Formats: sequence, structure tokens, C-alpha cells
Amino acid sequence: MPEAKRALGLWLLLVAAIIVVDQATKQWMLGNFRLHELRPVSGFFNLVLVYNSGAAFSFLAGAGGWQKWFFVSLALGISVWLLSLLRRHAGERLLPLAVSLILAGALGNMIDRLRFDAVVDFLDFHLAGYHWPAFNVADSAITVGVALMLVQQWRLPKETP
Repeated sequence: MPEAKRALGLWLLLVAAIIVVDQATKQWMLGNFRLHELRPVSGFFNLVLVYNSGAAFSFLAGAGGWQKWFFVSLALGISVWLLSLLRRHAGERLLPLAVSLILAGALGNMIDRLRFDAVVDFLDFHLAGYHWPAFNVADSAITVGVALMLVQQWRLPKETP
């Protein structure tokens, strides 16, 4: 059992490290950019400071304020579930990595909602005049985590009836 505890501790350390990077990058943006200020980095990538009071693609952004507590509650509930998954599968590799990424992203964005009533987004990718909605490190962690979780599910042996 000490090995499982050690593994869990390492996964939680990864979660903490991602949250620190997420919050540090957001703090840097807040300290160096004005709201909606855009700085081109390349022909397809800008840094821009925006707030999103909704979820992905600004879902429920104009809902009047109640969505903050809805998303905070959702993040807390999902985090409890993810922690239980992490604890149960800490000795594995792919699933706890996926869960750690999703957990870190959910908590990173929840911190923003509690601090600013919105999520700080700043990564702006674009092509031929079309912009992907701005996002952040936490969103990236969630996306990669979900993709890894799907890969892990596809790799499971198929049950025979």
C-alpha cells in the first residue's frame, strides 16, 4: 500500500504544479495586459486578455450571474469524483494522468470564478480571419486530459457477451 500512496502523492503533485502554472500565466496576463488588449505572437497566434463568465465557447456567459455558483458547484462535484478515480487508479499510468489533467484544469478555472466571477482566457489561435475562442492553460489541461481518457477507454479489452 505505500507504493499506491506514493503514486497518489505524485499525481496530486502534478495537479498542484499545473494549477500553479495556470494561475501564474493568468496573473502575468492580468499584470501586463489591459482587457481585450491583443498582442500578435505569430501569424496564427495572439495573446489577448478576456474574461469568460460562462463555460466552453462562452456557454451561459450572459446568464446573469447565477452561472458562477453553478460552475463552481459542478467543478467541486467533478473534482470529488476525479479524486476518487485518482485514488483508485493511482498505480496505473494513462488514466491517472488524464484524471490529473482534468482535475487541475477544473480547479484552476474554479479559482478564477471565485476570484474574478469569470475565467481568465488569453490564448487566441486564428486562421484566415477565423478565431478559435480564447482559452487558457486550465482549458488545455482539461482538453488533453479528456483526449487521454478517451484513448485509455479505447485501449481497454472488449468484454465478450
